Amino acid sequence: MRAVVVLGAALLAGTIWTSAAPPQVGTWTSRFDVRASDLGPTGRNAYFILEPGHTAAYAAGNERLVINVLNETRRVDGVETRVVEERETKAGTLVEVSRNYFAISATTRDVFYFGEAVDIYRDGRIVDHEGAWESGVNGARFGLMMPAEPRPSSKYYQELAPKIAMDRAAIVALHETVRTPAGEFKDCVKVEETTPLEPGVREYKYYAREVGLVQDGPLKLVR
Repeated sequence: MRAVVVLGAALLAGTIWTSAAPPQVGTWTSRFDVRASDLGPTGRNAYFILEPGHTAAYAAGNERLVINVLNETRRVDGVETRVVEERETKAGTLVEVSRNYFAISATTRDVFYFGEAVDIYRDGRIVDHEGAWESGVNGARFGLMMPAEPRPSSKYYQELAPKIAMDRAAIVALHETVRTPAGEFKDCVKVEETTPLEPGVREYKYYAREVGLVQDGPLKLVR
């Protein structure tokens, strides 16, 4: 997933600089003001769950995605983060495994994204690690993955790793209905994801209250 201040000095002062405040119209928030001591690896807000053992599976055609919140943490950029594994398959063949690093604010319940390790597979073998990044390494900075209170027209970076991962999100609706094999979900938050690294490309995700992600592009929740 995908200006900038130096994190190292900010962390020494006990503060990570990026902002949970609503962005101005027409801009993408890329700075968040949150103390490292306020962030932890476990918890949830209405739309994102960071609790070990939580699992969700998605499908579309011959594609499958399984997301597991692992009983594992990793210290990234001075913050203890939760490891969330995503396993993608096509026609039963493993194509990608990513280990994503998230932390949640004890004060606001906003969830922040600190990076990912990526293994891309071909014919059962790892062939690439494209898209891997960590906050604090080579100028990369963490971003906001899911605010506790999504607001219409909010626009923010989810990840800030120059030339590698620069995903950004725009909240485009708060009351969508999504029908999936796992059930019908109302009042879902619709998020449009784009990146300046691929102009013109747009993807949409839907999040249901107390459930989390229910649709990722064509992939829909099955359990």
